Amino acid sequence: MVDVPGSGEGAGVSVKATERRLLTLVPRSRLGALVGLAAAQAGLILVQAELLSRAIAHLDAGPLPWLAAVALLRGATAYGVQALGARTATSVKTGLRLALLRRGNEQITLVTRGLEALDAFFTGCLPQLFAAAVVPLLVLARLAVADWRSALAVALTLPLIPVFGALVGMRTAELTERQWAVLNKLGGHFHDVIVGLPTLRAHARTEHQSSVIAELAGEHRKAAVRALRIAFLSSLVLELVAALSVALVAVPVGLLLLDGSLLLSTGLLILLLTPEAFLPLRALGTRFHASAEGIAAADQAFAALDAPVPGHTSGSTVLPVPAHGPHVVFDQVSFRYPGATAPAVRDFTLEILPSERVALTGPSGAGKSTLLRLLLGFLTPTEGRILLDGTDLRDLDLAEWRRSVAWVPQDPHLFATSIADNIRLGSPDATDDQIHSAARAAEAHTFISALPDGYSTALTDRGQGLSAGQRQRIALARAHLKDVPVLLLDEPTARLDLAGEAALLTATDSLITGRTALVIAHRPALLAFADRVITLSPTSELMESTR
Repeated sequence: MVDVPGSGEGAGVSVKATERRLLTLVPRSRLGALVGLAAAQAGLILVQAELLSRAIAHLDAGPLPWLAAVALLRGATAYGVQALGARTATSVKTGLRLALLRRGNEQITLVTRGLEALDAFFTGCLPQLFAAAVVPLLVLARLAVADWRSALAVALTLPLIPVFGALVGMRTAELTERQWAVLNKLGGHFHDVIVGLPTLRAHARTEHQSSVIAELAGEHRKAAVRALRIAFLSSLVLELVAALSVALVAVPVGLLLLDGSLLLSTGLLILLLTPEAFLPLRALGTRFHASAEGIAAADQAFAALDAPVPGHTSGSTVLPVPAHGPHVVFDQVSFRYPGATAPAVRDFTLEILPSERVALTGPSGAGKSTLLRLLLGFLTPTEGRILLDGTDLRDLDLAEWRRSVAWVPQDPHLFATSIADNIRLGSPDATDDQIHSAARAAEAHTFISALPDGYSTALTDRGQGLSAGQRQRIALARAHLKDVPVLLLDEPTARLDLAGEAALLTATDSLITGRTALVIAHRPALLAFADRVITLSPTSELMESTR
């Protein structure tokens, strides 16, 4: 597996910088092996041309068995190049995917389809790059020995291939990046639609989203066709330049043969080797276009890896949190997610007294969930500070602080293990009696006991098979079992029917009593438990009401 190093070039790296960085992910031993295989291919090309020119010039069948052996060896080296490239591609893709997932990257298209396109770079473009660097030089050296005039003509025309290829390639890279951006947008939107399909159906918005996806698919099709058009143009230009360059060598060689000043075997050798000098560069141009999508995806992957993590660097101060909770102050807190055009939270100020129960409400996008993540230390304020009993959260040991906090998200995660073990996450050393007591406090004991295996019932991943209310009550049982002074609830009654909401409200009232609680809520029934209700607008303006 390949480790993914960082880079100081940032998110705006060019294609060449991206290729160089991809090369740093390949072990030197494999790069050396590719160079060795390229040199072997070049040597076999020279040997094959020598044998074939002698066989034709002297009408001798003796070199034919050797020609067959050389052909087999060329096939073996080509297979070795492909196998080595495939292994390299697999290790690099795995390393990049793991690095992106560790960073919490959720761009499905990038992690799957995007990085999969790197196969073309490692199995085609990279081996051809070494072949283009080695083969023309060895062929030129052999041509110089055979006829210096032909070698000079090849040396003068050979640079035309990379020059024209670069001119067309710059346009191809631009179009491919645009195509990849449209594809990434399409994949991300499609993923969001699939996740939110129940909500869209409930609000009769499926037809609208179908038209949006169709429009994005049309944009991707047009971008792909534009990129293919330039790729075909590139092939035409490179073939034409190579054909004219070979003709500039072939015509003088023909005249020299007619004049008798050049041996037939030498003339044949020159005519056989000249196309071989141009072939690696032509193939490199073609394979570069084939790998353009993978390079664009790698560029985006490196940009994501280089972006600063919107997390929190843990300090070393340990805050002794009293049983009734700390004094919490949000002091002019602002936060902007990387790449966002507007801050999620702007100049937010709020004071929460020990044992006070504060509810946050407001429209989606007002920054309510972001405030909880900031208080947990998952995010760091862009501006301002969060104080706990007068100590800046940045200076605290976050692991110790989180041991004093129970967090119940809107969609709690249940693991593929027993219900008892899922509740025991709140306190790993808890006994069965403590687990049952926490479940009773969370109004979960009745439905758990009714299951065939009770608390030993094995759940599937994410607790499929349980209702949303049952999953929420298991999460509340965790919080009860943890028994800490600070409680954070993120819309616990969302998506619940009236019966589920009533059971959850009873459990919530029992849980937040005597604790410092910050609750995100929309429904009036949950707001009734709060001492204060803070209404946020998308501009982080506050309206406060006291119960």
